[in-house]
Amino acid sequence: MTEQMPVIPSVDGGHLRVRIDFAYDGGPFSGWAVQPGLPTVQGTVESGLELLFRRRVRLTVAGRTDAGVHARGQVTHIDLEPGEWFALSRGRDIDPALSLKRRLQATLNRYLPPGAAARTAYASNPASPVIVRAVRLAPAGFDARFSALWRRYSYRISDRSELEDPLHRSTVLWHSGKLDESLLNQAVQPLLGLQDFRAFSKPRVGATTVRELKRYEFEREPDGVLCATIQADAFCHNMVRALIGAALRVGSGEEPPQWMAERLRSRQKDSRSVLAPAHPLVLEEVRYPDDDAELALRAQFTRAKRADVRGEA
Repeated sequence: MTEQMPVIPSVDGGHLRVRIDFAYDGGPFSGWAVQPGLPTVQGTVESGLELLFRRRVRLTVAGRTDAGVHARGQVTHIDLEPGEWFALSRGRDIDPALSLKRRLQATLNRYLPPGAAARTAYASNPASPVIVRAVRLAPAGFDARFSALWRRYSYRISDRSELEDPLHRSTVLWHSGKLDESLLNQAVQPLLGLQDFRAFSKPRVGATTVRELKRYEFEREPDGVLCATIQADAFCHNMVRALIGAALRVGSGEEPPQWMAERLRSRQKDSRSVLAPAHPLVLEEVRYPDDDAELALRAQFTRAKRADVRGEA
């Protein structure tokens, strides 16, 4: 798939960049990115924006999610003409950001992605699986993808039958055997830092698999469910699910704790490379520099790294 490069506002302020934060249930979608003939989050939202602005409006996203993956903290941006932005107030004393949030959500609430999965899941609850969390004008230099400092995912696992809650079956992995969290944390610790994660990803042609893994840990929640937290500057395709799948082999006793570090050093995938199921994976947060002045610098730095060896955020 051809990479979509974000539109950069012109020097004379010809465009206004708008940040839109989303949460979504990834169950009825074939991932974030537009795919011909398939329901996707991007396709759904862009269809809603097209209805509002009577033209195609392209979203740039902080991180593409795979089919079935959810988000609580997805961040995007769009570029609008000043006239389009101010027209959202409809000549009244209404904040254009609030107007866009309300109108886009209302449009999404009337739209269900096609397909049997969506019709079954939402037959009794017609609320949209996509929620507009916030809309705001972005600071100068902001880029939803390239300005991001890191992305954080969670993955929840129920490894005891008494913890299996049918109401959470679409967001929690039901694991058949008990997992040892001390072994899990011992196994993932050597993976932290700047590493080549070729053994834990699906490389794209001409893309780098070097990433900085800032956090990877497993912790029991009060209800006994095991929650993995994974945070990195960016993630390769399938990287999070591959890291979880490998850790589960260690936590269940199938492999020793050093196995994940050995795989990392080998930079090779083999028959034991298993992707964890997608449905418990949630994009929780995308973090940006606190100082607005650093947004453009961060974007320039990230683009420079991608230009050296093409990669995916």
